[in-house]
Amino acid sequence: MKQKIQDQLHEFKLLIRSIPGVVTALFVMSVFAMNLLANKSITLPVDWLALDCGIIVSWFAFLTMDMITKHFGPKAATEISVLAIVINLIFCLLMFLGSLIPGIWGESYVEGSENIINTALDNTFGGTWYVLLGSTLAFIISAVVNNFTNWGIGRAFRRNPDGKAAYFLRSYVSTAIGQFVDNIVFALVVSHVFFGWSLLQCVTCSLTGMVVELLCEVVFSYIGYATCKKWKSENVGKEYFAFVNRYRESA
Repeated sequence: MKQKIQDQLHEFKLLIRSIPGVVTALFVMSVFAMNLLANKSITLPVDWLALDCGIIVSWFAFLTMDMITKHFGPKAATEISVLAIVINLIFCLLMFLGSLIPGIWGESYVEGSENIINTALDNTFGGTWYVLLGSTLAFIISAVVNNFTNWGIGRAFRRNPDGKAAYFLRSYVSTAIGQFVDNIVFALVVSHVFFGWSLLQCVTCSLTGMVVELLCEVVFSYIGYATCKKWKSENVGKEYFAFVNRYRESA
């Protein structure tokens, strides 16, 4: 058991070194940003529809997850997702501590409303436990669904698994399903229970957010496809794959 744990830790270290740092950084930042932006709802002209600002960045997390899944596999993409969640929780804790430090936000200097605005900013950046809980739960569930759906669809393309059709189909389908799961879990856990959203609003928000985020994925998916091709041609992750193959053969 001890050796197995050590092997898994070594494999994870190799994975962290293998994935280009910029991709990891952008992925982690997108997870952090979408959780922060989820605190702001979007004003809409209809009462049956509700959206939050997290939709403008959550698609980026799924785009990078699809890239990692395609090149490194669903297990690797899920491990990176867990890492992103851990880092997000650490920085949420730091922001919460920052909100407790006595002081005045620059944007609170409005005559007669300083205390109200300053408290509101502290609460926004300090976070709310149920928003953090809901977003964390929603993302980890949707990440697993997205990564393994992407991988499963990719296995169906035996003749040309690295072609455009295979990449785009696996990305679009997995993103649509994963985004809906992410949206509906968050809506039911947080928006329905704490913000009073109706079940209709939860479903319409989840579907609408899924469509918006999927469209963003469609627009930028070629970047993911081209990046994965480049990774393969440059043997990105060679050391990681060598270790994984040796580990499987010895198991």
